[in-house]
Amino acid sequence: MIKSNTSISQVKKIIAEMNLKTVEVTVNLGRNKYARFQGVLSGVYPALFTVKPFDKDYRGKTSYSYSEYLCGKVRLKETASGAK
Repeated sequence: MIKSNTSISQVKKIIAEMNLKTVEVTVNLGRNKYARFQGVLSGVYPALFTVKPFDKDYRGKTSYSYSEYLCGKVRLKETASGAK
């Protein structure tokens, strides 16, 4: 395991800056499988954050913990607002 140089508090600040912005989410599902979707970072809470997908039929997980982001299981990339 590679030790990360960031802490949970730094991750919370990074994600809080993206609140209510359009993001592209990439989730590592294991065994070289990834789920990728775009949405709005709709909620930032003390233990987790939520993303509201643009695709109404998306049935995957939309709430993630900060540790999932820190470990690399979830990646967020800010995109141009309004891009769907």
